[in-house]
Amino acid sequence: MEVLQKLLPVIKESRSVQLSDCGITDEGCAALVSALRSNPSHLRELDLSGNEIGDSGVTLLSVGLEDPHCKLEKLWLIDCGITDEGCAALASALRSNPPHLRHLNLTGNKLGNSVNLLSDVLQNPHCKLEILW
Repeated sequence: MEVLQKLLPVIKESRSVQLSDCGITDEGCAALVSALRSNPSHLRELDLSGNEIGDSGVTLLSVGLEDPHCKLEKLWLIDCGITDEGCAALASALRSNPPHLRHLNLTGNKLGNSVNLLSDVLQNPHCKLEILW
């Protein structure tokens, strides 16, 4: 977490950040939300695959996605311990303020029936999501 805090100024200025398998938890996600909400936000691609961020981490990231300053286009959350609760938070974020997100990868998570919530969001004409894994 301390290292991630030190990297935040760099992350905020980056277009693409690859943090897969870095031991990031929900606490790290709280720090990353500030990068998503920064004005201006340069971050377009974020890979958090292989980190145990879980539902609480994804819920925090969803708050960042809802922010009008967030310009994130691609988000990888492969094998992040996300279940129905986290998927519901993502669906809510995509529904409430359709972000710029075009690619979302949730492979390897135990999503269950909450995938239907994401399917419903895709029906929204304002939803920019093109690729969902």
